[in-house]
Amino acid sequence: MSIGIIGAGSIGLAVAQTLSRVGIAATIANSRGPASLKESVATLGPTIKAGTREQAAAAGIVLIAVNWSKLPQAVAGLPPWGGRIVIDANNPIEAPLFKPVDLQGRVSSEVVADLVRGARLVKAFNHLKADVLASDPRADGGRRVLFYSGDDSAAKAEVGSLIDRVGFAGIDLGPLALGGRLAQFPGGPLPNQNLLKIG
Repeated sequence: MSIGIIGAGSIGLAVAQTLSRVGIAATIANSRGPASLKESVATLGPTIKAGTREQAAAAGIVLIAVNWSKLPQAVAGLPPWGGRIVIDANNPIEAPLFKPVDLQGRVSSEVVADLVRGARLVKAFNHLKADVLASDPRADGGRRVLFYSGDDSAAKAEVGSLIDRVGFAGIDLGPLALGGRLAQFPGGPLPNQNLLKIG
């Protein structure tokens, strides 16, 4: 399982830290190039390396977590996705004011899917704050819950397996039209719900 992360903001780095904790290798990239990530990567451990957008996007599973307005630019010009898995960890808000984006009734993952045509999209890693996502998922005798959704059952199974490997308790919310809306911030009821699964 090769993993790429496009976006080295708070969520991208939190996911990298979560992967590093259990020794999973990943390549993380941003718009400014690998050299700009030298200090950040140095704190994450030996399994996380900085790379170009193209290197991160070549992985079997690619997590994208960038500011909403930068999404089109973040994936523009990349080679065809060819059925690889894209994890949509984005939320339709404009930083730094956290102003909601008018999606005209669409689920944000539907918009992202249009930008990565040919990929199998799974919505995940978007509903917890970065500091919670980066912390130990095991607490108080249980495991912190991570919601995910998607329209491809095999892709969801792979992402569910990854969620389990990093120590979270994955809960499948169903297809994007349903689960994506439930976990979307703003608007959905599940963002920032720091829940534990006991047992």
